[in-house]
Amino acid sequence: MEEKLHDIRQTFQKFKAAYATNSFDTCSNLLSQLKVKLTELPGLPPLFKPSPTAVQELLLARDIFEHAVVLSVKMEDQDAFERHFLQLKSYYTDTRGLISPSEQEYPILGLNLLRLLVQNRIAEFHTELELLPPEAHENPCIKHAVELEQSFMEGAYNRVLSARQAVPHETYVYFMDLLAKTVRDEIAGCSEKAYDSLSVADAKKILMFSSDRELQGYVIEDHPNWEIRGSSVYFQKVKDLAPCKEIPSLQLINQTLGYARELERIV
Repeated sequence: MEEKLHDIRQTFQKFKAAYATNSFDTCSNLLSQLKVKLTELPGLPPLFKPSPTAVQELLLARDIFEHAVVLSVKMEDQDAFERHFLQLKSYYTDTRGLISPSEQEYPILGLNLLRLLVQNRIAEFHTELELLPPEAHENPCIKHAVELEQSFMEGAYNRVLSARQAVPHETYVYFMDLLAKTVRDEIAGCSEKAYDSLSVADAKKILMFSSDRELQGYVIEDHPNWEIRGSSVYFQKVKDLAPCKEIPSLQLINQTLGYARELERIV
């Protein structure tokens, strides 16, 4: 068993060297090899077979899957993140008392909460939150995700966007950028329903862009039905705007009163 552990550690060192230089293809290949090698260790979940090297096996496997989770963030692969997180989760929930806690546990748990929020999986967000021990809620990474969810549900989008500047861990930036886009899309959807047009200055303020170029890029990439003309943003291209038809309110009132009189006669 010691030989197997030594072999896995050597492969893991190669993985970490590639990981440090962002050589993602090499990392992916080595990670696949590591996963196969881990199946040969008897002390890992779900079996947890007694083994003289069980503690070493658990610590090494947890470290590998923690790196795998962060690698998936670097590669911006949310599907891989979910797979690796589910594999890692049992090392947090089922090994308490067997191995010492990991320093990366709460940052990764908070990262998963942020992912669920970005994907609008609010029910799962609260389920995962309820499974955490009470002391976890005081951790900055968990508190960050909880405060974001509260701000998002309250519609306090300015707090959501400003939270990017105060992320508790560098790995959070990717999901914060996705969340910022989700928030901007929500604001944009409300704005185009509420207004025919806005000034460029007001549109930048509402969508929280710092420059005209950022606003123009957003319009071109995400809202081709919008049009910037002069100092205004039109939420529907000017040539597509149809004249509004006046509602014949007086005629409708007279008809309604007529129906009411007829019903009164019948009764």
